[in-house]
Amino acid sequence: MKKVITLALSLIPMVSDAALPPDVSWQTNNHEPLFASPDAKFGGTFRTSIDSFPQTFRTVGPDGNGRFRTWLLDGQPQLLQRHPDSLAWIPDIATHWAFGNDNKTIYMKLNPAAKWSDGVPLKATDFSYMLKFYRSKDIFDPWYNIFYTEMFDQINALDAHTIEIVFGKEMDKEDLLYFSHRLKPRPEHFYKPNQDANQDGVDDNFVRLYNFKPEPTLGAYHVGDIKKGKSITMEHAGKEWWGYSNRYYQHRYNPEKIRIRVIRDQDIAFKHFEKGDLDAFALGRPELWYDKTNSAPFQKGYIHKFWGYNQTEIGAGSFWLNTAKPQLGDRNVRKGIALALDIDGLNQNVFRGDFSRKPQGLGVGLGAFTNESLKPLPYDPQAAISSFTQAGFDRVGADGIRVNARGQRLSFAVTYSNQVMTPQLAYLKEQAKAAGLELTLNLVDGSSAFKYVLEKKHEISYHSMGSAPRPQYWEYFHSENANKPQNNNFTNYSTPQLDELIMKYRSVFSTKDKESLSREIQQVVHDANVIVPGVMAPYTREGYWRWIKYPDQPMQKKMEQLMTISGLYDLGLYWIDADVKKETQKAMKKGQAFEPVTIMDNQYKPR
Repeated sequence: MKKVITLALSLIPMVSDAALPPDVSWQTNNHEPLFASPDAKFGGTFRTSIDSFPQTFRTVGPDGNGRFRTWLLDGQPQLLQRHPDSLAWIPDIATHWAFGNDNKTIYMKLNPAAKWSDGVPLKATDFSYMLKFYRSKDIFDPWYNIFYTEMFDQINALDAHTIEIVFGKEMDKEDLLYFSHRLKPRPEHFYKPNQDANQDGVDDNFVRLYNFKPEPTLGAYHVGDIKKGKSITMEHAGKEWWGYSNRYYQHRYNPEKIRIRVIRDQDIAFKHFEKGDLDAFALGRPELWYDKTNSAPFQKGYIHKFWGYNQTEIGAGSFWLNTAKPQLGDRNVRKGIALALDIDGLNQNVFRGDFSRKPQGLGVGLGAFTNESLKPLPYDPQAAISSFTQAGFDRVGADGIRVNARGQRLSFAVTYSNQVMTPQLAYLKEQAKAAGLELTLNLVDGSSAFKYVLEKKHEISYHSMGSAPRPQYWEYFHSENANKPQNNNFTNYSTPQLDELIMKYRSVFSTKDKESLSREIQQVVHDANVIVPGVMAPYTREGYWRWIKYPDQPMQKKMEQLMTISGLYDLGLYWIDADVKKETQKAMKKGQAFEPVTIMDNQYKPR
């Protein structure tokens, strides 16, 4: 890994000396390897799909944490980035950074070229407004209110392009970088708080006013044309996008538009892909990769297949057990459910052995933050029966399902969001019967499913969350979020012990101590059996029409997907070759074929 360059203040005269400590030393890093291809071509429209129209275009407040958020906010620029391979800190919105002497303060120098997608220049005050915005009660989002009040003391604009971030507690330098690098500003000019609003700078009617009004972005893409219920088009800021002044952004985000159609059924979406109406498609499901790719467009070489390994972080989840629901508050019941779910059989019989079992429910691949000693409970119907018996389900009904002395059946609904998951859950449902457990399938369409789970209506929810390089536990397991809607405590589980550990985790100074506490928290949650870990795939599998091109070395270590198929999480390395598209369409009309192509990128495959 290359060393970070340190520059003396005298070399960077943009900041007023009066606003900064006299001995401040700026750092930057413009010497990591580039990962985009200089052969990339700008232009064209990339076509993809989603299975439901978003509940809102807000990214905070009720329903603001839905799937479409990855397009609106999560994939947009932030203060700093990690290089996707070396993991070194590199510039993003900020070009330089420096540390104060109090272990609480970090300074960031913003790229003066940065502009919002509506053409308004980014101001340092957009970051101080961000803090005011997230603390406002008018956004109706307690997580943001609490986190940004407790984590940050203040964010100050020192001049037009320099900010001072002061945290509420002392941290080592690595933590100062980590907890500041992901900050994304809010465009103060866009919200124009009305003069009668509270003094928090956010309109009293924020939730209603901005429900379907997407805010400007700093990224290459912003929301353009909207056909409600049918499609959303993300439009590029153009070749003059300010981000291209950053060497790490050059030759990336090449399509001029990304058109996202709403296709509720994934099998129907795949047919659209085969016809050429979509440019790429996720082939993670074994029946897609192995079976449905035997069709003519693949065999004639019009559509190519890609399998690339990565080493990305795996987020929390699989089966979340809502302890606020009857019977699920009993640990013996939860342990019995974990023992009655045949996850390994699911992998072998439904996923064809391509996946691996998650060792525990709070995520993996997080370095020393991950408790490597944890192992999932195996499928064991007899052990499950023993646990259920201890919980009082000591008899079997005429239908084979266990009941307790009050005649209550051992039956729980599993909520999920997509029809493609039905065969997976149907397999588990059949296997669970051997332990006297009934699982009923509760399919809730797309974004409505996440809303259903956020409102804590589920008994068991089958979903996983994304993950940052460092796990966050307060939102998932602190008592502040238990038995309240619109937050990520999907299990409604909390204990005084967990509260204490979580608050220590948030407050300790050193990264090493934080890692130790993380492992301890994971052990406690693991022992509580509130999340049953499912399967994971350390790779991406995608199909794409042959006019889609990408670098000779496609994958990076922390690259989730090669192409934009489920949000702006990818690195934007691909491009559309218009000449190859014409060539392909001409060949199809004439019935001409090309050689079938399957690309395997094993650089980051586990050894």
